[in-house]
Amino acid sequence: MASSSSSESKTEKATPKKRKDERKKGNIFQSADVVSALSVLAVFIVIKLTLPYVYSSLSDFFSYCFGRIGTDSSFGSTETYEYCLKALTVAMLGSLPAAATAVLAAFLATGAQTKFKFSREKIKFKLSNINPLQGIKRLFSLRSVVELLKSIIKIVIIGYIIYIQMKKICVQCVNMIDSDIKSSTLVMLNDIMDLVIQISIVFIALAAADYLYQWWDYERNIRMTKQELKEEYKELEGNPEIKGRIRQVQRQMAHRRMMQSVPTADVVVRNPTHYAIALRYNPEKDGAPVVVAKGKDYVALKIIEIAGNCGIPMREDRPLAHALYAAVKVDMEIPPEFYNALAEILAWVYRLKKEAR
Repeated sequence: MASSSSSESKTEKATPKKRKDERKKGNIFQSADVVSALSVLAVFIVIKLTLPYVYSSLSDFFSYCFGRIGTDSSFGSTETYEYCLKALTVAMLGSLPAAATAVLAAFLATGAQTKFKFSREKIKFKLSNINPLQGIKRLFSLRSVVELLKSIIKIVIIGYIIYIQMKKICVQCVNMIDSDIKSSTLVMLNDIMDLVIQISIVFIALAAADYLYQWWDYERNIRMTKQELKEEYKELEGNPEIKGRIRQVQRQMAHRRMMQSVPTADVVVRNPTHYAIALRYNPEKDGAPVVVAKGKDYVALKIIEIAGNCGIPMREDRPLAHALYAAVKVDMEIPPEFYNALAEILAWVYRLKKEAR
């Protein structure tokens, strides 16, 4: 009862840390149907492309064999070895491209889903894997029902395709009664390969549906409870390295936002390179001038550079710049004690704008 309640309360999406931990355990999202479908399709496309060569090789081999049988008076170990070697060569050359394609397609399809990451956890021996109760539970799980439905759908669709294609092949067989063996065989092989490719395409469609289901099922299984989220947050917050990294990222984000606000300023008060304060004043929105950016040394130089590129007026006032930097935070209005000094500077800015017009 408790475990059921716990499972039902898993309503939160998995965090990046949770996903990373699951990958370490070998719990990686992938669809076996995608691997099978792509492998089968790739293999039979290669077989169809190499079919003329395979047919030609087999035809030459049998012609060679029957020709030797008709002329050789004796059939000893040397001839047997020669026939076997030639047969092996033909078989290897005919099957090697398909076999290599199957391995490569399976490797790429699996790697594309798992990002080529391998975990030893899945192959470790665990007593839970041979637990009968766990086996019964898996037997009647949602995954087992879905797998059964997939099997039924595959049988029905593939059976229908085979039925339609076999009717076509039967009609062709009747029409090829007067044709030579070579052309009839090639036509039949091509029809069979077309049938296989059609079945492979059905497999791919079903594999796409299975991929979506596996993704949904994976996301559902790795969901977290609110309590797990809290515990993870506490664990991360308690780690000095993580806390330091979070503060660093927050500072970087705040710095970027501040620099993006510099072009909205009306004036920059500087000292002349050590301190820089960018101020904005909109009488309709602001009760007093607002500090949109401030900095010293390198940051001050960046503010001055951006202001210069944007054509924002800059006023050198060392005492005021130092006082504003110490007293006012970013995105805050200036205190009343600075009103007179800023009023004079803003009046100067408005005169510059008026003259520019």
